[in-house]
Amino acid sequence: MITIPQVAQTMQTILGTTADAVARATRFVQRQSKLTGAKFVQTLVFGWIANPEATLEELSQTAATLGVTITAQGIDARFTPAAADCLQAVLEEAVAQVLEADPVAVPILQRFNGVYVQDSSTICLPDALATVWAGCGNRVPGNEAALKLQVRLNLNTGTLQGPLLQDGRAHDRRSPLETVPLPAGALRIADLGFFSLDRLQELDHQQVYWLSRLKVQTAVFNEQGQRQGLWAWLEAQQRDDIDLPIRIGAEQHLPCRLLAQRVPQEVADQRRRRLREQARKKGQMVSPMQLKLAAWTIYITNAPTSLLSLREAMVLVHARWQIELLFKLWKRHGRVDESRSRNPVRILCEVYAKLLAMLIQHWLLLVGCWAYPDRSLHKAIHTVQKHAFYMAAGFGCAQRLCEAITTIQRCLAAGCRINKRKTTPHTYQLLLALTDNGGLA
Repeated sequence: MITIPQVAQTMQTILGTTADAVARATRFVQRQSKLTGAKFVQTLVFGWIANPEATLEELSQTAATLGVTITAQGIDARFTPAAADCLQAVLEEAVAQVLEADPVAVPILQRFNGVYVQDSSTICLPDALATVWAGCGNRVPGNEAALKLQVRLNLNTGTLQGPLLQDGRAHDRRSPLETVPLPAGALRIADLGFFSLDRLQELDHQQVYWLSRLKVQTAVFNEQGQRQGLWAWLEAQQRDDIDLPIRIGAEQHLPCRLLAQRVPQEVADQRRRRLREQARKKGQMVSPMQLKLAAWTIYITNAPTSLLSLREAMVLVHARWQIELLFKLWKRHGRVDESRSRNPVRILCEVYAKLLAMLIQHWLLLVGCWAYPDRSLHKAIHTVQKHAFYMAAGFGCAQRLCEAITTIQRCLAAGCRINKRKTTPHTYQLLLALTDNGGLA
């Protein structure tokens, strides 16, 4: 799979020749300059990997590490609309690269031709950028501009599809990733924002497995074609673990399995409180059926029982939070949604550059620690940050860059692991504990 020389070469291409070509195409660079398009992009990427809250002075020091002498004011003057176009185009070129690690040693994941978790996250932008990325609007200050990141992550190999960008107001069902095909035999896990019967039917025809929550209002039919009231039907089963063949959709009648588990009373009560609070914030009412179904954890899948048991499915859905963790790391540690500036154009440049930095950082994690089920991405990111200037100093020489990445790889392997927990096991512990028959060891 991925090797250190491949990562180094990809980084040098994207942040080097590609960045220079894009800078000319977007007219960010129109004449000879000491700060070329490549050096500008490298300065921002390595500067903000090292310190996501870096000042202009610190960025000028990063430029000096790359061999360019420029003042803080000189860097600030480079944040123009053309610079934003340049950075966005470089980000898109980086996203197009497909890098994958050796499959992680988790048997349940290796049953499928990739286990893909998909989700989105939104970054609020200054209202002045509403013509670039439209937010929810409603004439509420602070909602006029927003950028939505669409991401799909293969838990087996760490391959990242995205972040693909769209208007903050766009619905997840219109995600650009919905047109990016998945391989036959893969498993797709996504939340209710992506729920579409037509999309599930399309995936089924493509021989792609899916594991999804079920929308409350979806028509459910038993094997005999009789429509069922979901809550009453579940209660009539008189057991807490349910795995039934069903068909869903008034028009589609899509065959799948209904997987349901009754939750403890305290969990159901907590869910109901959360539903009421969410409805209150939106000025809406919670439907009585939603409140009743809060007593159950409900999923649907087209995977056969021989491939995915009820217990396995209920453990595997925990893995969807890995993409939530990714977004949290990008925002909490990468500060992709924060800026020291109030200049809208500079903020936009910063968002693009930091997303590019997070993508480069992810490539380093693939070659450094993805193969370990007990990897700690939190610890790994701090390790990469410490070595950012080391990479910058050797960036112009393939051998020196490989040496820097090799050092990062050794550090990630040595000290970026999660300690086991007994009372509340980590997701990787739950996945590894699954036996072939779907039980827990």
